[in-house]
Amino acid sequence: MWQESIQIEGPYNFDRVLDRLSMDPLNALNLEKRTITVPIKLGGEAYTAIVTATGTTDQPSFIIEAENGDKELIIKRIAEVFQWEVPLKDIHEYFGKTDLNEIFEEHIGTPLILDFDPFGCLLKCIIHQQLNMAFAIKLTERFVKKFGYEKDGAWFYPDPETVSALTVEELRELQFSGRKAEYCIDIGKAVAEGGLDIEALKHEEEQVIFDKLIKIRGIGAWTIQNFLLFGLGRQNLFPMADIGIQNALKKLYQLERKPTLEEMERYKTGWEPYLSYASLYLWRSIE
Repeated sequence: MWQESIQIEGPYNFDRVLDRLSMDPLNALNLEKRTITVPIKLGGEAYTAIVTATGTTDQPSFIIEAENGDKELIIKRIAEVFQWEVPLKDIHEYFGKTDLNEIFEEHIGTPLILDFDPFGCLLKCIIHQQLNMAFAIKLTERFVKKFGYEKDGAWFYPDPETVSALTVEELRELQFSGRKAEYCIDIGKAVAEGGLDIEALKHEEEQVIFDKLIKIRGIGAWTIQNFLLFGLGRQNLFPMADIGIQNALKKLYQLERKPTLEEMERYKTGWEPYLSYASLYLWRSIE
């Protein structure tokens, strides 16, 4: 067992993070104790680490504990997942001079956090396609609990090899559509057979990632943008086709109908290079 104390620059509101993560029944967390058990995959091995918030929004600090595993690599991955090295202070100051100022003040210190597993993120994006949130969460939970595995209370998404070996019938039993089942199996095969290297994508430019993923059946622009945001943490994405963002802009600018693409293009020019944070805070503004 090892333990490490971490301090980062504020503002950073970990309670908002935990509150958001508590919507997913696969996450092992305790809101009162301000703690979460994080599933981590390193070199094909599964580890867990407990992250506990010990500070405030203005002075964030944490304790990380783990039974085993490479301390440096685990801390690096946790910092990446929770985006501890992103300068939220600078981003808040930047948006303080824009139309989004009030939204950023209301949700100050809200980070854009990553899914725990990039492959799991891609699978989740496919599962969530064209479903309402409640059923999407339930279907994902069924999938992970049936074909994934649990360790220390934390759930791991199934490995690509496991997914590639599934049948459409097995997924249909969980209430997957036939097509969605095929898409998940296809992405499992792409990764398991070496056609798609998810780790390598972390270092690729967004257009290169888009060009690689769009070739895989079942992966469209919406899925790729969500993967870039929540799988890889890219900071300058604005999914204009997203209904939530359209509704948030309608509310912000008191429009009688959803904004046109031309209007959205005009709005977003002042929010670069942090469009992902504009997206995040707009989503939060209507929840």
